[in-house]
Amino acid sequence: MGEKIKKALGIKGDFKTTVVPMINYSYANIFLGGAGYIVGMYFTIFLTDVVNISLNQAGIVVMIATIWDAVTDPVMGIITDRTRSKYGKHRRYLVWGIPFLIVSYTLLWNSFGLNGNENPKAAMIYFVLVYMLYKTAFTIISVPHTAMLPELAPEYDLRTQYNSVGYLFNSAGMVPAFLLAVALLAAFGSNDNITSASKTPFLIIGIVLSIFFSAAVFITFKTTKEPSSLDYHVERLDLKYIIREYVLVFKNRAFRQYFFMSVAYQFATGFYANSKVYYIKYLANQYSKYALYNAVAGVAEAAAFPLNYALTIKFGKKKCGNIVTPIMVAGLAIGLFMQQSKTGSASFLWVALMMLSMILYPFGMSGLGFVSTNIFPDITDVDELITGRRREGVIATFSTLIKKSISGVMAAMVGFTLQGFGLVTGDTVSQYETSTGQMFAQSGSAIWGVRICVAVIPIIATAVSLILLKKFRMTKSDHEMIRAAIAVKRKYGSVTLTDEQIKVCEEIAGQKYENTWLGQGNDEEHPLELDENGEYLVLTAKE
Repeated sequence: MGEKIKKALGIKGDFKTTVVPMINYSYANIFLGGAGYIVGMYFTIFLTDVVNISLNQAGIVVMIATIWDAVTDPVMGIITDRTRSKYGKHRRYLVWGIPFLIVSYTLLWNSFGLNGNENPKAAMIYFVLVYMLYKTAFTIISVPHTAMLPELAPEYDLRTQYNSVGYLFNSAGMVPAFLLAVALLAAFGSNDNITSASKTPFLIIGIVLSIFFSAAVFITFKTTKEPSSLDYHVERLDLKYIIREYVLVFKNRAFRQYFFMSVAYQFATGFYANSKVYYIKYLANQYSKYALYNAVAGVAEAAAFPLNYALTIKFGKKKCGNIVTPIMVAGLAIGLFMQQSKTGSASFLWVALMMLSMILYPFGMSGLGFVSTNIFPDITDVDELITGRRREGVIATFSTLIKKSISGVMAAMVGFTLQGFGLVTGDTVSQYETSTGQMFAQSGSAIWGVRICVAVIPIIATAVSLILLKKFRMTKSDHEMIRAAIAVKRKYGSVTLTDEQIKVCEEIAGQKYENTWLGQGNDEEHPLELDENGEYLVLTAKE
């Protein structure tokens, strides 16, 4: 069975020494994928329709906590990069984050009786603090886990395979978490309409899922092996050092290309994710099918995985983004003309169109997501070409510092936009419908506010991301050459490249070759070698 799995994934190497480590590393993805999935589905509507804080306040909660998350990421990155231990730089932080995870995820879904109608400031402050605690727990676990990958999987295709297995484990976290949430909400009569009476099922969801996610992280901690970092040289830590570290990151042209592409992609997915629930509930009046639509979306995203994987392995890491992402735009475009039901029961046409959008958007979204995930580990090798050091934590967290700050601002922008356009939420809607027996009709202005957030801005941002993807330079052959050159440089103190190889390094790094660590050394001739298959030979210290 192991060999069949290995063959199906196109993985080279022994099952025990290649596939099993991928699985062990990926258990933590059950938390990384599942926890955020439930937060994305329910947290904002939990705030506005259960706790009854305003859309503006909900946006502020998410913004402050996300910016806090962005600030703590670089701190965690510097900590992991400077950690010297026989167990490696990253692994031990996974288990240290578990207590924070259990406490924060439980509190995230419990308001302790606070209500936005009675004490809006206290409710908002409480959820700001609790969400910040959850984001801290996520940082303690996710940053070391992400930074560990380039060391565990140094080869170009092997990294894609690790990320692909991790992608499957994301689903292994999302599916049971989703089923639990839907089952509990249905059992307490809250599946068709979330109101202030839905507090109990959300509290149970928080308790059960915090234990489930923590167990997955613990398994990765126990089963993953990481090289010792005892011989790692650590420079003196001061403000000048920190500034220099992050300035160096942005001098890397490959990183800049990756970064701006990822930011545009995040604008698209962030605006959509923060407004989707309001799109379904208040624009289309189809909230009774919210769980169904999310299930379909999850299946559609998972269904795209084999195509993305096959395109990446055969044609490189950009291809699936170029081919699959336009499907995402088609799914978003449906939001431009989705109509609000006037009777409280959407017609077959609008249900079918919403279902179609729930298939096309996640299927297409997975393309750019797959590209972004798989490109990141290769950026660390370009950084090593420039600096001569492995700085996975710094690179990962510099990127997330900016992107998460933008994400936090986007959450607030969505809240302010929807409220500014006049969208009405919470008890105001439910009390009107209870007292009159009629469906609450949102204004035309409010509907257009939803369209802007769920379709117009995401479509523009996706188009920008695709344009930037086309500019990304590094191919599989380029990456293998860079890795081989770094290995020769580390072994002999210098490396001799052809003019064409030097040109590739300069185009990817965005710097003159002689100004990089790779371009410095003695005058001895040490050209790159090829193996019997004509591929670059990556030397080890013993060879």
